[in-house]
Amino acid sequence: MMIDSDDCILAAIDMGTNSIHMVVVRINKSRAAFTIIARQKDTVRLGDRDPVTGNLTEEAMARSLAALQRCKDLAVSFNAEHIIAVATSATRESENGQAFLDRIYDKLGLVVNLISGQEEARRIYLGVLSCMNFYNQPHIIIDIGGGSTELILADTMDARFLSSTKVGAVRLTREFITTDPVSQKELQSLQAYIRGMLERPVEELQGNLKRGEIPRLVGTSGTIETLAIIHALEKLNTQPNPLNGYSMSYGDIKGIVKKLAAMNCRQRVAIPGVSQRRGEIILAGAMILQEAMNMLSCDEIIICERALREGIIVDWMLNQGLISSHLRYQSEIRKRSVMKIADKYGVDLDYGERVADFALSIFDQTQGYLHDWGAEERQLLWVGAILHNCGIYISHGAHHKHSYYLIRHGELLGFTEIELETIANIARYHRKNKPKKKHSAYNNLPPKQRQIVEQLSAILRLAVALDRRPIGAIARVKCDYNAKKGVLYLHLIPRISDDDCALELWSLDYKKEVFEIVYGVEVFVSLAI
Repeated sequence: MMIDSDDCILAAIDMGTNSIHMVVVRINKSRAAFTIIARQKDTVRLGDRDPVTGNLTEEAMARSLAALQRCKDLAVSFNAEHIIAVATSATRESENGQAFLDRIYDKLGLVVNLISGQEEARRIYLGVLSCMNFYNQPHIIIDIGGGSTELILADTMDARFLSSTKVGAVRLTREFITTDPVSQKELQSLQAYIRGMLERPVEELQGNLKRGEIPRLVGTSGTIETLAIIHALEKLNTQPNPLNGYSMSYGDIKGIVKKLAAMNCRQRVAIPGVSQRRGEIILAGAMILQEAMNMLSCDEIIICERALREGIIVDWMLNQGLISSHLRYQSEIRKRSVMKIADKYGVDLDYGERVADFALSIFDQTQGYLHDWGAEERQLLWVGAILHNCGIYISHGAHHKHSYYLIRHGELLGFTEIELETIANIARYHRKNKPKKKHSAYNNLPPKQRQIVEQLSAILRLAVALDRRPIGAIARVKCDYNAKKGVLYLHLIPRISDDDCALELWSLDYKKEVFEIVYGVEVFVSLAI
């Protein structure tokens, strides 16, 4: 296969609760566009968890490993330069989820990143925005998966509201439906549960609408696409190809739900366009859509065939600096999200930015000498430095531990779960004890991330020591490393020439021990003359 030098091949894998999906795309870097050249899908039911422990079962993990191997083989056959994989609801909620991701890496060499529900919703938004023009109007996006349903309120520039709720087609089928056809009692219980679970996200979403706005509803992913196919085959006697732009009314959905509820599983599977595995869960998924449309007062839904997988592609292109269109605003999602969290927890940004500048300066000056971390780790250090003191929002005592909690659970967007855990630990160890094996949050990290935390938190300690007074006494720091002597010299340049910076010198002398142990060097501090 001939590939233009301006092209690259990328594969994106979505390891969901019901299915594992992959798209292989050709990215044209000069046009900042991508074309889908291959797809792969396997229904693995990873969400069929052990009813007692809640863990992923060996059978489900074996099915998933086999599916991922097929995905990898297909991606390699297309000469994919990168394979990006994410895991969602089922893996997030299982105690053995991270162990399974480690197993995937050991057996297949695939790195699968766990992402939060909000991050999943954000990437779904990017996928939809990549193929649908919002015309500066608000849109509600609904994605009904196997384990969760994402509701998003967005316009052309940004996602105003992102949510992920634990109602999904596989989850609800397993928890509520035991009769076949479903009994009226189970149907009512299912309906009441869906409404109860969706009540809060629907209210919050509607609270983000401006006066007079009437948003359009966009639906993505397998359940909604299958409902569209059922509808089209009934009404038009044909299956639209593509499904993009196909619409259904609330009345249409209500009618399909009524029809599905009257059938047994065998009859649902016999409906043209419904596979065996989809037929088992389609009723619960259709009811989620029906209740969501009712609660949102949406009379019509429009289908979009792009969702999480394509959003993974767009996110990668944004991070690589390949997109300069209206999506450029999204490339700053990490920075904007950090600043939002900083504002929420009353972080002193002037102080935080000074500490971050010192941390990055030491990082840059010691790169290639004391460490070999790159741009990705540098950004994790920046976030940890900006937010390291946010725990004071809760209490000054042990605020480094509170900082860990707020960062870990603060809904920072644009990061994977392992990145969030790494950032939170970097901030956690900016003071007091250095990382220890008995600290579970640190010890549960993979070895590489533990090393990142150990080394970057040591840099952050020095940066914090450099800014002991609100006046910002130190203008900059110059690092000189003598490899032969194993010594790092820190030369401090004061902001005011006659300031002796005694407090900063004392603080560095007190704080440097952890850095010395981590990097195996002696640190000598002096005031530049």
